[in-house]
Amino acid sequence: MRRVNDEAPKLEQIELERHRGQIVADVRKLVDKYRAIFDWDVPEIDQAAADRLILREIAKALDEIEKKLLG
Repeated sequence: MRRVNDEAPKLEQIELERHRGQIVADVRKLVDKYRAIFDWDVPEIDQAAADRLILREIAKALDEIEKKLLG
């Protein structure tokens, strides 16, 4: 007989696969939101530099959230 704990990682992975596309789409919308804000505030912006800054801040935010959720 299999224990519930043995099945759990597999179940979470299956569930994650079901939602992976939506997670990517949601993060892309977040990036696009801040790209638009940067464009409004600074019309002559260096888009590549702005993209790097936005992505770096999103990564930092994810690290903070991870630390709070997982300790």
